[in-house]
Amino acid sequence: QVELVESGGGLVQAGDSLRLSCVAFGRSFNHDAMAWFRQVSGKQQEFVAAIDWAGTAVYSPGSVKGRFTISRDHLKNSVLLQMSILQPEDTGVYYCAAKAYDASYDAAAYEYWGQGTQVTVSS
Repeated sequence: QVELVESGGGLVQAGDSLRLSCVAFGRSFNHDAMAWFRQVSGKQQEFVAAIDWAGTAVYSPGSVKGRFTISRDHLKNSVLLQMSILQPEDTGVYYCAAKAYDASYDAAAYEYWGQGTQVTVSS
């Protein structure tokens, strides 16, 4: 059984940093794409960043670009999201996702999902 487990969320103040981690169990994703999405209460799920097997990253063209960095650790079968200069609008549940082959902006393309980790940024 494949499982993605996120960790690292929490309550921080505006301007702080957080690092989210997602570890995959049950199969290797070292040749696949992994991504982060987020969902703010009352809004649709939003693409944040994705990374392919070779380490090529893509980011949402919105406010996260330049503040968030996605990376992966093949030894740990995991993906990280380093978030800096956090703002209240970054508050939400952050989900890790994985899919075969190439990265995608489209949540529907991802086959595997974690349960999410809450990030709350106070002003």
